[in-house]
Amino acid sequence: MRNEPQHGTLPHRAGRWGSLPLTPTTPTTHRLIAPKKGALYTAGMRIIALKTLRAFWEQHPDARQALQAWYDDTQRAQWRTPADIKNVYRNASFIGNNRVIFNIKGNDYRLVVAINYRQGIVYIRFVGSHQAYDRIDATTI
Repeated sequence: MRNEPQHGTLPHRAGRWGSLPLTPTTPTTHRLIAPKKGALYTAGMRIIALKTLRAFWEQHPDARQALQAWYDDTQRAQWRTPADIKNVYRNASFIGNNRVIFNIKGNDYRLVVAINYRQGIVYIRFVGSHQAYDRIDATTI
């Protein structure tokens, strides 16, 4: 006896996205419910939160151009390892907890970010002067 569905039920088809129920109108060929792998977005890093940078450069207009340049570079970057960052920013410092410290505007300011390399997300944790940086713990902020 074949494995036939019981009366009133339809068979399921296992696929990449789990078990999908077949309906009377579902063709037996696999339907794509997501783009093919080659169609994945290849945008750069996602930066959270621009609002922090914007608030800082509104108070310190001399830092605006440097912070905007860093933001633009980071948005286009595809950092998967600290080495990827070091290739572009030779003076970047790496500390614990996936934190990276960037010198901004000729070392006038410091920018501390936390990076999730796997998901491609950069979290702005701190931006400020060297004096303000000396008062924080960059590994936990």
